[in-house]
Amino acid sequence: MEHDGHIKHATPGAPRGFNWISIVFLVVAAFFLLSEHLAHLMGALPFLLLLACLLMHLFMHHGHGAHGGHGERGDK
Repeated sequence: MEHDGHIKHATPGAPRGFNWISIVFLVVAAFFLLSEHLAHLMGALPFLLLLACLLMHLFMHHGHGAHGGHGERGDK
């Protein structure tokens, strides 16, 4: 039996308007979250900056154990 291509296939997932509703909900929630908690975030900003410096030093220097020859051999 041949089909002439006029068959509608069901799209998997949520209904069509669900994406816009969820995006609008997330934008509104982010606005209220930021507007209510911005003072708390600004109060913690200096501590977050210090924490970022410590973490960068720890992870970028790898504990200072790799300094030395950088691939050179010790036989001279």
